[in-house]
Amino acid sequence: MKLIKFYIVFIVFTFVSFSVFAQKELKGYKIENDTVVFRFDVRDYSKFTHEHTAQRLEFSDFDIESVAVSGEFNLWSREDWKMQRISDYIYELRKSVSDFNDAFSWEFKYVINNAYWAEPSRKDANIAKAKKNGKKIRGIYNLKMYTAYPSEMGNAYFKLKGFKDAKKVILAGSFNKWNEDLFQMNKTDFGWELTLQMKPDIYQYRFIVDGKWMEDPHNPNKTPNEFHEYNSVIDIQEYTTFALVGYPEAKKVILAGSFNNWSEDDFKMKKTTDGWVYTIPLSGGKHHYKFIVDGKWMTDPDNPVREYDGEGHINSVYMVK
Repeated sequence: MKLIKFYIVFIVFTFVSFSVFAQKELKGYKIENDTVVFRFDVRDYSKFTHEHTAQRLEFSDFDIESVAVSGEFNLWSREDWKMQRISDYIYELRKSVSDFNDAFSWEFKYVINNAYWAEPSRKDANIAKAKKNGKKIRGIYNLKMYTAYPSEMGNAYFKLKGFKDAKKVILAGSFNKWNEDLFQMNKTDFGWELTLQMKPDIYQYRFIVDGKWMEDPHNPNKTPNEFHEYNSVIDIQEYTTFALVGYPEAKKVILAGSFNNWSEDDFKMKKTTDGWVYTIPLSGGKHHYKFIVDGKWMTDPDNPVREYDGEGHINSVYMVK
């Protein structure tokens, strides 16, 4: 199956404009398209802690022989994700987003010479208190990486009208573990806005206006929360083109799957010079599907990923991540 992908956000507001982000810069990494770029700049750190002795050193106290990225995504390995030195002070490592699991966030740190942890400042935007045996360690922090991040060309546009007298508005949600500082919205003539790049999935979110939590008043999609209030809901979908190669003599080809309740009529595929195609928006997660060629059901011959559906049928499978 040949796939052409782009993204759409299903929510009640319309994408209006792009903005310049007045965000605190996320420390230690950035995301460029399908690549996570880890970047360690020695000048950004003042303290380094020995893993076993807890001895703290200044950078000037030792020579750097190696730097590695260590975190939840690689079981805190000090060996696997070695970085490359690109200047006197900067080390870098690039990883594909496919190297990470489906979590929305991960904690990580940089380890020097296989023994010393570079300590982030508590003033950094993307930090979390480090834990040992489930208990927080006083004064020690890890960096946090999120799959959602500010981008002028992002696929999710959040807007809050009014509140022009507010000093600060924060966007918090399941996509950043409800962090109360990370995503500060930008003030505009109509109110506040922020554009994020997010992977396809269904998320919950709220606004924090000068410390007061509230749902999105312009989004009717919401769900109750544990505080007897509501969280707003946003569904980030990915446009996917399904293609069946060949079958030039077929009169009609239908795309049916879990995404349309296996309808035998809804998605009539379009005939092309190579075969048949149909494009639909899909939410994040696993989708089962089949083609119906002139009334005959068949799996996708170009997609080797298949599963039983629990009812004795074998279906083709497509994952939206």
